[in-house]
Amino acid sequence: MTSRNESPVAAVKASQLHSTAAGAGKRTTVMTSILSTVFAVLALATISIAAELPNAPSSSPRTDASMIEVTASAPGPGIVAANREVTTVDKKFVSLAIISTGSTFADSYTTLFARQNWLAGKTGVCNVEVQSPYLYGTHPTVARAYAVASVKSISSLAAAYYLRKHHNRFWSLPLIGNAIIGLQGVSQNMVACN
Repeated sequence: MTSRNESPVAAVKASQLHSTAAGAGKRTTVMTSILSTVFAVLALATISIAAELPNAPSSSPRTDASMIEVTASAPGPGIVAANREVTTVDKKFVSLAIISTGSTFADSYTTLFARQNWLAGKTGVCNVEVQSPYLYGTHPTVARAYAVASVKSISSLAAAYYLRKHHNRFWSLPLIGNAIIGLQGVSQNMVACN
């Protein structure tokens, strides 16, 4: 729209709004100047309080020989221990990996009880995988059960190794989580399918 189409009242409001914005810009400039001046005065006042600089130590001759005594200290055992690098695969890592992998393969082995019961035609016991049929299938085969166990074990080992290598303090969580899930599956299969 052009100014010809606007009412005279709108033109007055627009000019008032423009003058208010221009006044705010002037106030900002004045405030910046005042703050800069105050900062400069404070900085100069702090510097001017300082007395004359002291003489350099090399400018005065040393007369006392005991001032030049040098003592050498041997590094303590704490400094040497701090430089020791932690290995990625150690006894703790291997033991957690064995527990995790063992519980996962035990879960897969006991999951096969459902297939054995189904093939034998037993009723009243589990003959269908109900907890995780999306992984094993409703009637799990041996190859699929152990393939699932292998993938779960390898992925938890790889995650734990990666976290341990990058010095994450939660590196053991993938192994512990995999072991807990496997032991829960074993206990459920033993109770329901035996």
